[in-house]
Amino acid sequence: MFTGLIKEIANVKSLSGSTLSIRAKHKAKLGDSIAINGACLTVVKVLGDGFSVELSPESQKLLAMENYKNEVHIEPAMMMGDRFEGHVVQGHIDTLGTIKDIKNNGNSFDVFIEVDKKSIPFIVPKGSITIDGVSLTVNDVKGTVFRLTIIPYTMKETLFKNYHKGSKVNVETDMFARYVSHIIAHQTSSKTDTLTWDAVDSMTAQY
Repeated sequence: MFTGLIKEIANVKSLSGSTLSIRAKHKAKLGDSIAINGACLTVVKVLGDGFSVELSPESQKLLAMENYKNEVHIEPAMMMGDRFEGHVVQGHIDTLGTIKDIKNNGNSFDVFIEVDKKSIPFIVPKGSITIDGVSLTVNDVKGTVFRLTIIPYTMKETLFKNYHKGSKVNVETDMFARYVSHIIAHQTSSKTDTLTWDAVDSMTAQY
């Protein structure tokens, strides 16, 4: 589990086959889970100046690989007892988004991102979303495009400073929206008319 708060902007050393090597200040341990641009990956080797993770060919097909070349966002998985400051992030990328526009408002930036139609039901106005590992709040949704408002500090201190119209980004939608959708779909297909708390507990326990 992650929070969507970036701990460090690290540098990509190399991508050879399925091995992505990262130069970072963070001292990783073998087997650690680390979100890199929002994707939960496993440390397979510890280096003197960083670590390597496994990034399978299948993952490379699903992720916005254009953002795994120079700088990347990293966030180690939460530990028991850590302070929770962002929102619940699983590190499972649901879809890719395309930045349609970035508007400078002077004291903030409006970022418009388009996703596939099937992902829109899980993107809720005033709800949470994770873009390349960054925890953000959705302002509004119109059609297949949603709008985020980013403060100058976030724009400066994250990879959003490098993004432009047409950039691809990893998107993780709101976990709770996905759960509710699953529960409703399960209820609709169920032969019973009433959804009990026991049934809810059973379904949520699967995640």
